[in-house]
Amino acid sequence: MSNFERKFGKYAIRNLTIILIGCYAIGYIMAYVNWDFLNFLTLDVHKILMKGQVWRVISWILVPPESFDIFTLIMLFFYYSIGTTMERTMGTYKYNVFIFRGILLTVVGAFLCYGLCQLIYGVILKDVDPGYVQMLFESTAYLFSTYYINMSIFLAFAIVYPEMQVLLMFVIPIKVKWLGILDLVLLGYSFVVGDIFTKFAIGAALVNVAIFFFTVRSLSHLRPKQIKRRVEFHQKVQKAQGLTKHKCAICGQTEQDDPSLEFRFCSKCNGNYEYCSKHLYSHEHVK
Repeated sequence: MSNFERKFGKYAIRNLTIILIGCYAIGYIMAYVNWDFLNFLTLDVHKILMKGQVWRVISWILVPPESFDIFTLIMLFFYYSIGTTMERTMGTYKYNVFIFRGILLTVVGAFLCYGLCQLIYGVILKDVDPGYVQMLFESTAYLFSTYYINMSIFLAFAIVYPEMQVLLMFVIPIKVKWLGILDLVLLGYSFVVGDIFTKFAIGAALVNVAIFFFTVRSLSHLRPKQIKRRVEFHQKVQKAQGLTKHKCAICGQTEQDDPSLEFRFCSKCNGNYEYCSKHLYSHEHVK
């Protein structure tokens, strides 16, 4: 535990996944009432810098990544499951750091993308209409959403629990690591063929996952081999705790079969023979 965590870990937000899903719910309600409301929430860097709409630095979290349907509801339940699992695994503080780092990297990526576009359209392509640049940022601001943050949560989950199985389409059992590899390939493909805005949005999420993966010191207890070792150790402990201490030499009953039974060793038997209260005085002595 770092000094920073000792001082500020108590302020970490518990059940952060539920809060993120709650932000989705607010966004869907706003979209249902009037979709144009979301235009005032997106991470539009041009309007932040040129019009002073600073609330967009945070409000973009409310923008849902896709329209609402039954599949969206299923995915939200899925992300709730893996999010809460990651919070229990990493601890509330480290899970907070992971989520807020992803949010911060997304904001930084959006500003870097804006700067690069200004360089391209303002310096290299001087004849471009400024109104076109503004329209371009308005139409692409939706790419900077929590969609890729959710993807980063799943990739982190796949790193920690690669052997866990889930039911694809509720029928096909498949290990999480293969889904993680598939998602990584799809993200890589989108990164390669996508426009500059997509590249920065995906890049921010992948940088967060890379930091998570390569932070060896903080992940030593989360690595699959370490987790497997701890699980095997706990299984051995539970198995050892489940061993019977007493067993009747006649009927074979133990204290687990009947907790009310009492067991005694017979002093007249040649050897360490233990009998339950039912057979202590009725057995034949071993000579």
